[in-house]
Amino acid sequence: MIIGEPAPPPGGPTRDRGGPAQPLLSVKGLIKHFGQKKGFLTKAGPVVRAVDGVDFDVAKGETLGIVGESGCGKSTTARLVMQIINPDAGEILFDGEAVGSQALGLNAFRRQVQMVFQDSYASLNPRLTVEDTIAFGPRVHGATRRAAATRAHDLLHRVGLEPARFAGRYPHELSGGQRQRVNIARALALDPRLLILDEAVSALDKSVEAQVLNLLLDLKDEFGLTYMFISHDLNVVRFMSNRVMVMYLGKVAEFGPSEALFETPRHPYTGALLASMPSMDPDARTEVAPLAGDPPNPINPPPGCRFNPRCAKSAALCAHQEPTLLAAGEGDHRAACWLVDPSSGHPRLAA
Repeated sequence: MIIGEPAPPPGGPTRDRGGPAQPLLSVKGLIKHFGQKKGFLTKAGPVVRAVDGVDFDVAKGETLGIVGESGCGKSTTARLVMQIINPDAGEILFDGEAVGSQALGLNAFRRQVQMVFQDSYASLNPRLTVEDTIAFGPRVHGATRRAAATRAHDLLHRVGLEPARFAGRYPHELSGGQRQRVNIARALALDPRLLILDEAVSALDKSVEAQVLNLLLDLKDEFGLTYMFISHDLNVVRFMSNRVMVMYLGKVAEFGPSEALFETPRHPYTGALLASMPSMDPDARTEVAPLAGDPPNPINPPPGCRFNPRCAKSAALCAHQEPTLLAAGEGDHRAACWLVDPSSGHPRLAA
């Protein structure tokens, strides 16, 4: 494809190697620990277990929402997938090919996967105009200056910014919502297949946030995109996502279809998150905090289930044996909790 020409229809032979049944992104056993590692003259020090064995798939054309408290590993997972930081262990497959392998090098992978960050201002080079910012990627990948500028103007129009007014502006001359639209246009400049949206709307006013969310939905249909959508706002995640992954202290607590997870959460942590959502109903007042205390220290996580020190349903079993993701409902609804395993022997199952 020549940059500046219309993108080919999604699902074409060059963009979809494995067919719709093959996940676009498959992550297996992803691990990232931060801290002092053993060197020639130094001993290994304590490490922060930021991501500690994460498995998930992202289907083609879907939006996977990722939620959890601050520090649970959401953004680190996104940066590991994007290869901004290198994982300590684990495998990342993109449309069936291992990322970084001879079949799918990092340059080819990054043409197909782009990321939009939370801080719209820090994400932009203050010395580049809007046009130069969007055209930079195509220029690096071999497009002519004219073709890259044409692509930049086309994308500005598609994200709702008139090129004649905005192409020559600098980041400090734009509002937060306008800057985030520029970031989205820049992410689309190389015609990617997967967009990772890391708190992309959390810094925006609510009215602007709604406009950007609707824009993302329109662009998803127009370009045939797949999204990984990271957010603290559960209402936004429910609005945007087909499936949701709940993370806690570097691990996946629950994973499943959006409606099933929001209507019938199977992990106590998911239930506590949903109970903390504000409500306009005066009869639904929260009189008791659904979740107390802070997450445990990621340098020394508790044995067994990592949520057990804060869980009202914890039993001796939870403090000694770590549950795996078990089937918790129809489809691929799964939860890492002994309460979803009838044979676990958890005392609340007999009650």
